[in-house]
Amino acid sequence: MILVTGSGGLVGTDLIEVLKKNPQNQVISVDIMGNYDQKIDIRNLQQLKLLFRKYQFNQIFHLAGLLSVGSEKNPNLAWEVNLGGLKNILDLAVEHKSQVFWPSSIASFGPTTPKTNTPQHTILEPTTIYGTTKVAGELLCQYYFLKYGVDVRSLRYPGLIAWKAPPGDGTTEYSVHIFHQALKTGHYTCFLKADTRLPMMYIDDAISGTLLLMSVPKEKISIRTSYNFSGLNFTPAELVIKITKLLPNFTCDYAPDYRQIIADSWPQSIDDSVAGSDWVWQPKFDLQKLTQSMFDNLKSQYAAD
Repeated sequence: MILVTGSGGLVGTDLIEVLKKNPQNQVISVDIMGNYDQKIDIRNLQQLKLLFRKYQFNQIFHLAGLLSVGSEKNPNLAWEVNLGGLKNILDLAVEHKSQVFWPSSIASFGPTTPKTNTPQHTILEPTTIYGTTKVAGELLCQYYFLKYGVDVRSLRYPGLIAWKAPPGDGTTEYSVHIFHQALKTGHYTCFLKADTRLPMMYIDDAISGTLLLMSVPKEKISIRTSYNFSGLNFTPAELVIKITKLLPNFTCDYAPDYRQIIADSWPQSIDDSVAGSDWVWQPKFDLQKLTQSMFDNLKSQYAAD
């Protein structure tokens, strides 16, 4: 039995679909809103206990959380959801002997982190509450593994690009909004500078990498905080060039806002060689393939609507 929290998010939407393709998987989807199997506030331990009593979860994908922009708007809520919710899940995993996946983020890094090919073991001094909850969460995961033997595994997700779920309020999600606006209006105003280079990944790679990590034997896992995880890196200007090859009349201008400060604190590229050596991780999508897939899928989606 598999539990997915935060089912309505960018990762949850695609992950649930892939998990349900396997008829052997019994998946229970939960979120605080939306049409899912259960409506649950991840901060409510009693609600979670009742859920765990009803179902014997052997695997948990704990995806519920506030993203970078939402966290800055409400730091107290970010702490309660991102860290308190994680602790609730880990406590129940101890009791029910469940395997846990929890996503960390490149937000764990900060201005003092090496910007290029950021290594697995490096300085973690984030300047956002989102990043702070991610660093604390990484250490909490490692603690529960060392103290209680919880088989908890984690990835430091880069900016994720997907088309099935509506774009959220993450700093890297300009890369999703831009496709929607390109198809709807032919123009996009980007909230980051044109030359802001950030680590990114197409959702298909993120899902396949996540499931690969969860499938390998315990002895292959050397990192119990969170693995560096990388697909590609690009700037808004580079993405615009790819989009204009598909939509020649598309235009983009730039109006950097408060999210630029967040982006500037993150690395430009990630070294995920430890993941590559531990469980043979390799991404499949480059920028051209990513752009074509986003364009084709969203174009079909808008046509159907």
